[in-house]
Amino acid sequence: MLKAYLLILALLLGFTLVNAQPLVRVTGVVKDLNLDPLQQVTVAVLGQQESTLTAPDGSYTIYSKTTSFTIKYNLLGYKPVLIKINEKVAGRIVKDLTLIPNINELEQVTVTNKQNQLSNTSTINISDLSSLPSVSGNFESILKTLPGVSTNNELSSQYSVRGGNFDENLVYINDVEISRPILIRNGQQEGLSFINGDLVSRAKFSAGGFEARYGDKLSSVLDVKYDKPDSNQLVLTTGFLGTSLSSKYVADKSFLLMGLRYKNNSSVLNKQDNKGSYSPNFGDAQLLYQYNFSDKFSLSALGNYNIGQFKLIPEDRETQFGTLDTQLRLNIAYNGQEIDSYRTVGGAVTAIFNPQPNLVIKWINSYFNTKERERFDIEGKYIFDELETGFTSAGFSSVRINRGIGTYLNYARNSLNSQTLSSEIKTDQNFDNHVFSWGLRLELNKFRDELNEYHLTDSAGYILPYDAKKFYLDQSIKITNKVDINNFTAFVQDSYSLTENTDLQVGVRGSYNSLSNQFLISPRLLLAYRPPSNNQIIRFTAGIYQQAPTYRSVRAYDGVLNVNQKAQRSYNTSAGFDYAFDGLGTRLKFSSEAYFKYSDRLIPYIIDNVRVKYLSSEIAKGHTYGADFSIGGEFVKDLVSYFRLSFMKADQDIIGDSYVKKDKSGSSTTIYPGYLKRPTDQRINFSVFFQDRLLKSPTYKVHLNMLYGSRLPVGSPQSDHYTDDFRIPAYKRVDIGFSKDFLDDVALRKPKLLDKYFSSFTAYFEVFNLLNINNTVSYLWLKDVDNVQYAVPNYLTGRQFNFKLILKFKNHQ
Repeated sequence: MLKAYLLILALLLGFTLVNAQPLVRVTGVVKDLNLDPLQQVTVAVLGQQESTLTAPDGSYTIYSKTTSFTIKYNLLGYKPVLIKINEKVAGRIVKDLTLIPNINELEQVTVTNKQNQLSNTSTINISDLSSLPSVSGNFESILKTLPGVSTNNELSSQYSVRGGNFDENLVYINDVEISRPILIRNGQQEGLSFINGDLVSRAKFSAGGFEARYGDKLSSVLDVKYDKPDSNQLVLTTGFLGTSLSSKYVADKSFLLMGLRYKNNSSVLNKQDNKGSYSPNFGDAQLLYQYNFSDKFSLSALGNYNIGQFKLIPEDRETQFGTLDTQLRLNIAYNGQEIDSYRTVGGAVTAIFNPQPNLVIKWINSYFNTKERERFDIEGKYIFDELETGFTSAGFSSVRINRGIGTYLNYARNSLNSQTLSSEIKTDQNFDNHVFSWGLRLELNKFRDELNEYHLTDSAGYILPYDAKKFYLDQSIKITNKVDINNFTAFVQDSYSLTENTDLQVGVRGSYNSLSNQFLISPRLLLAYRPPSNNQIIRFTAGIYQQAPTYRSVRAYDGVLNVNQKAQRSYNTSAGFDYAFDGLGTRLKFSSEAYFKYSDRLIPYIIDNVRVKYLSSEIAKGHTYGADFSIGGEFVKDLVSYFRLSFMKADQDIIGDSYVKKDKSGSSTTIYPGYLKRPTDQRINFSVFFQDRLLKSPTYKVHLNMLYGSRLPVGSPQSDHYTDDFRIPAYKRVDIGFSKDFLDDVALRKPKLLDKYFSSFTAYFEVFNLLNINNTVSYLWLKDVDNVQYAVPNYLTGRQFNFKLILKFKNHQ
């Protein structure tokens, strides 16, 4: 198989490059419509890495190595121009040019800068989605390269932001709030996230300090837009891990976006320690249709159907771990199977009304229904050995002593049906120096939950204190819950200019939750100052963020509900500084932000892989503080790269918690733990997404993604008190991808057959986990005959190869 991958890579890199020809010199002057000279216009010979900038008088000189070539003229705010030149012999050519303003681009640049300045968000570069090597293939993978975001599971689309858990993140698509399934236990069970990256036209992300127009969560906001496309388009993406097909159609008064996706990552899952027959099948269909009845009124409909089934027939597992002095090995033989499934269906209808040029009113109505099922009945027979240290011809294989032997049985028949119905009105009105916004929202939620599971352990005296004839029935759950939760929310905010360089945004949210019977007020403020140099932004934010009880937070791991739970509350403040400058031969942007969050009411939790287990009857208080830094730019022309570094500390004190500790004399002492690390206390996060060209050719590219997250605290589930004296090792991962677009604009020679049917034909060869690092995601906890507890690591995926094609069909209208 490796030879086949190497052959594919060799074919991609083996296309011939053109030999150098005698030089052609091109000179000229670039002007605007008023015949005034334009300076700083980029003039480039496509495919030859030859480029220059026009002088203050608009003049330029550039050379070509061939007599047949294309010159591109580009300046922000003007429409780019391509001129093809075909000369029989080398010589000198004069090409004068007039650039036409691109009004749409100018307006978009102005609005985007203003919006980012007043919303404390960062714009996501959508063009990087297809180039980013990612195992999950979900849109959220690109978030893990952003400051403040951390993760330790490449199979999951879930992410933690500045010490928050996975449930504290808001996600919007075209102003419709999106939620995720609840029963997911492992990243491998996750399917396709709601966001279809092929349909995304723009997206922005806030790691904190977001404005009042967004909902009541504690950590972050991801705001995604499916917009009207520029033209008709059909795109096919296919590879070893799945296939997607997207279509975009534009008419005079309407447009239609459609997407189909299928995912099967069994080849990746087979690289884990648990060997068996994996059958993960996930798919979805999504569409957006908008019709403009007039210049003032339009109607759009968003539909989604998402299904998935994860089936596993496990066979065996072997995990070796320990130190050089103590080598341990766990062998498990399995019987049974696991089948997990979910189905989400729903959509939204949005009416957009523009009664005046400066007023927009949106009425958004949505309904989603999700059915989740967990079915597993797995028996495991295990042998836990300590190995002889030192190398033999077969490695560490000689058993020194048996540490344990036994059998366990995991059984579950869990079902959850959830429904969400919402109706919302949002308005935005522009005045001379400020923008006034307000909104009202009603949300109705229904949950029907049936839990029936148990874990049976026949320890044979090795896993638990010795009793050779005793069976232990652990974590037996059988309960049915029916819960209705209604939320009523409203917001008002105003953004206005205090001075020419200073802008202020103030807003307030009000909410009522039928479960907690609380009426909550959450004021928020953002102040932005742009010095006269206009290449810097200084921001300050402050606000109260409150997260009302949800079904996920009121349900304890044993299924018992705490219906008296109150909203979580956090007081946030941050200060940020952005600076754009010229360096390393390009334009770079440096961003930094320091933040502090104090929470006087939190619901503590434990994270098991990607599952959040709430201690729903407990209350905690805590602090989170840190700083994020990032720098990015086109270190290589037309390829954006990013470097980011984050520092963070997150702790919490569970109010009233204590435990009794006995000393050697038998005396008991009550211990009050005080502030301990939160499960998401990852002190250091570092990521790199770097892109470059290969073989001195603009059509061959390399895409490198590196992630590092420091150790995470974790405690044994068998402990009677919350503890953080054990840690998951640091998460280290390197993914790399190689690509070639055979029909790139800068390509000197394009295959005629491909050029006839496709506007772009790009091949990717990717290597996931390039260094084959064993990253730990969680632990299996065992006790030996001496009642000594061991943490057996559950490793993530190993090195894996992937090949995919992205084909953009030509529009033959």
